[in-house]
Amino acid sequence: MRALPGSRRFLTGLAAAVLTVGLAGCGGGSTSTDCGLDGCTVTFPRSGEASVSVLGVEARLVGVTDDVAEIRVAGQQVRVPVGGRTEAGGFTVAVERVTATEVVVRVRP
Repeated sequence: MRALPGSRRFLTGLAAAVLTVGLAGCGGGSTSTDCGLDGCTVTFPRSGEASVSVLGVEARLVGVTDDVAEIRVAGQQVRVPVGGRTEAGGFTVAVERVTATEVVVRVRP
């Protein structure tokens, strides 16, 4: 039985998520990740640029202006307000919270 193209991508993402969970803190510094079957939650430090590898792609916080985070996922840069979400590089990117010290982003396949 042949795997459907979407199934292969999901399984690849799932394998990457499992590896990411096993490598907690792979973003370095104070970046943290929490991955499950439905995607990854990444907590970036608000100051400076930070990146992490999730679901087989790089997710990078470029910066924050007011309550809008600028994020690069799978090579595509997007601006997402707190509580909003958008598509980037075939993934859904949502900003859950922006505080004075951190930015919490959800990345889902």
